[in-house]
Amino acid sequence: MFNRSFVLKIFEGFSLERWNDLVRPFPLIEIDKSAEKAVLAYIIGKFEEKNGTHIDWSRIIYGSFFDLLRKIVLSDIKAPVQRMIRNEYPDEYKKLNEWVLDQYIHIISDKKLFQEFSDYVLGEPDTNDITWRVLRAAHKYSTMREVELLTIVNEPFRLIEVTKNLNRDIEEFLDLRGLQLLITKQTPYDFLMEIERLRFQTRWNQTPRIPATSVLGHSYFVAALTLLLSREIGAPAGRFYNNFFSALFHDLPEAVTRDIISPVKQATDHLPAIVKEIEDKIVEKELVPLMDESFRSELMYFTSNEFCNRILNSEGQVEFVDFQDLQTTYSNDACKPVDGKLVRAADQIAAFVEADSSIRYGISSSHLEMGRKNIFSQYSEGTLINGIDIGALLAEFRNPNQLDLF
Repeated sequence: MFNRSFVLKIFEGFSLERWNDLVRPFPLIEIDKSAEKAVLAYIIGKFEEKNGTHIDWSRIIYGSFFDLLRKIVLSDIKAPVQRMIRNEYPDEYKKLNEWVLDQYIHIISDKKLFQEFSDYVLGEPDTNDITWRVLRAAHKYSTMREVELLTIVNEPFRLIEVTKNLNRDIEEFLDLRGLQLLITKQTPYDFLMEIERLRFQTRWNQTPRIPATSVLGHSYFVAALTLLLSREIGAPAGRFYNNFFSALFHDLPEAVTRDIISPVKQATDHLPAIVKEIEDKIVEKELVPLMDESFRSELMYFTSNEFCNRILNSEGQVEFVDFQDLQTTYSNDACKPVDGKLVRAADQIAAFVEADSSIRYGISSSHLEMGRKNIFSQYSEGTLINGIDIGALLAEFRNPNQLDLF
């Protein structure tokens, strides 16, 4: 089981501000960048699959996660400086990466995961490999989007060199169809613009918090926790993929409906069902037409009944199943099995950490206290969700003397 220290280390991604030597129109946060990068990798990768290319989605998922872990440690070293160290001082660059690994060796209890992380950080990528190229193109384009936002509020001379270097870097990926459509602002770009709304939306909007978290960053945090939970149950590659992207896109409807906080949703007995019905209608009208046919039905499957264990039957209909069925009868990829209850657990762990961390920083409110208490009450020790004792993880947060936040 992953531990409190690792969860809080990932959560540091919400405290890392990007481009802090420039004027920013709104906070540009590292974990938000990771989320947009993962969304872009999904879009670009789907267009490559549409053209008959095989994409190794597990490597896409782990690559985005390991990039975030590395960035959390190297927060103060700008990308151009890292590039210079790598090109001009390769031995020191290797030592720097070994130092990154040293920061995680005692908090990643999954030794196999740590070895995979080590191989990723210390390995030399095959720059002709399509999976690597898709992830790298997503990385570059997500940076380009940030630069486009920065141009609104910065004097042009401040971004000339950055833009020139970025255009040069992204040029080598222009054969990728998805990237072509994004750069020329076709329908996938419109879809991304809707998803970017989640980057502007703040969670727990009725109360101050430290650090503040966006809906988009929260979605990646949930996806990262789902990744770790999926490893815990030994989910095979197809189910692992379904779980991760179901988590990443679980709040997608909020791009067009905004985040309606839980107390408001539960104000009346029938309001949750009414809100869900309205969300479905708005998504159908505003988001679905922007989804390419290569991933439209999959995304709708991922975002509908997102917190239920489910499969697709032979007629393509959604069926709700229990965990044992996922492990046995419906374990094959053709059924599109999803551990929706794990996604729900990850979502609540994320919400708990958001509330708990702010309270421990000394910024509290009745909303945060009640949110933390409610989640605690749902997961007493021994509470199994899809075979995992979620209560055991949350129990690590019960000791009020544990103030080593990050």
